[in-house]
Amino acid sequence: MQTEFNFFQHWYPLSPIEDLDPEIPTPVTLLGIRLVIWKPRYSENYRVFLDVCPHRLAPLSEGRVDEKTGNLMCSYHGWQFDAQGICTHIPQAENPGIIAKNQQNFCVTSLPVRQENDLLWVWPDAKTPELAATTSLPLSPQIDAEKGFVWSSYVRDLEYDWQILIENVIDPSHVPFAHHGVQGNRNRAIAKVIDILESTINLIEVFCPGSLPVKITFEPPCRLEYEISFGNAEKKLGLVIYALPVFPGKSRVIAQFSRNFGKTIHRLTPRWLEHIRIRNLVFDGDMVLLNQQEHLLQQKQSSESWKTAYKLPTNADRSVIEFRNWFDKYCNSKLPWSEVGISDSNNYLINNNHTFLLDRYKQHTQHCSSCRQALKNLQRLQILLITYFIIIVSGVAIFPDYLRIKIGLPLVITALLGMGIYAWLKLWLIPQFYFVDYIHAKK
Repeated sequence: MQTEFNFFQHWYPLSPIEDLDPEIPTPVTLLGIRLVIWKPRYSENYRVFLDVCPHRLAPLSEGRVDEKTGNLMCSYHGWQFDAQGICTHIPQAENPGIIAKNQQNFCVTSLPVRQENDLLWVWPDAKTPELAATTSLPLSPQIDAEKGFVWSSYVRDLEYDWQILIENVIDPSHVPFAHHGVQGNRNRAIAKVIDILESTINLIEVFCPGSLPVKITFEPPCRLEYEISFGNAEKKLGLVIYALPVFPGKSRVIAQFSRNFGKTIHRLTPRWLEHIRIRNLVFDGDMVLLNQQEHLLQQKQSSESWKTAYKLPTNADRSVIEFRNWFDKYCNSKLPWSEVGISDSNNYLINNNHTFLLDRYKQHTQHCSSCRQALKNLQRLQILLITYFIIIVSGVAIFPDYLRIKIGLPLVITALLGMGIYAWLKLWLIPQFYFVDYIHAKK
């Protein structure tokens, strides 16, 4: 019987495929391992390599996809690698035969990948591709168009650890308070009943009965899913969270939000609008709380266990207790940072910098194709509006007197309206892609 959990021998989603640019290599970190996502020019599928060139250890994520060969080129000295990571070209080689003779030494480590449910998946253990081929992806049954579901995806980098992320998501009782006015109402919060249906090394299932029954499934190491039932269980709302351990004190969430109703509204709502109206706000509401919680827990765990550091007296705490016991029993209460040469040193310094902790651009916008494009379009609209204003005001100024009232005044009014829209874009809408402070006391 398996008694120790191996974080490296599992499938992880790195990104929604729609957010990847096939022309530009994308860096990403998983379990402390620096990776590069790229797409060979003549292939339908993405590849994932270790993000290091064997020549002089330069990052391949700073490279490019060669226009002629379609291979990944290192931008430092131009070495090229094909879809399997085999070196195909060394511009400095006096004898091209040197590549064939040293193929094993000159290759890049390529990891097993799969594309399914609109996500790009990777298996981070390069030594066990056979095991990867026979291991199922941790897919959600709610991400299934044939069953009538529609969904949207969201990605965000978080300033707290994987274990804090799991602990937070598996705890439904925080929602009315941490997300008041966004996904809950603190004035309607009630005691939660938590039933543990199953708890093994590979699965934790939790059920919360009530007017809206909720089933919570944690399939380690990354899938944490909510299934919420409405109207005799015919209507279902799903929250599928994939929690990625990135680095000590950092994690990434790939989320898919599904439902089998309201499909027309789903199709008509721009993805970027949903992100700035709801998704960013939800993760903003958790960020400062969990970042500081993590540091305080680290501090206390230097001298005591979480069992005494936390005070968990109610039934609503059972899911957190179950996860913590799982983490103690199968992971020895720690992530495998030492296996990739990373020191998980304690950092007790509290970060109160909201501008850093809630940096939507670095954590989300730059990774999201929809938000990137929307931001670019809005910035172009700003330029058009201010250009229109300058042209109209300058033109009306040289109009003959008899035209200034008849034609000039309506034009100036439209130009002023345009400047009002410009101000709204500059002061409210565009900042939504960069930073919006979240102060719980004012919610």
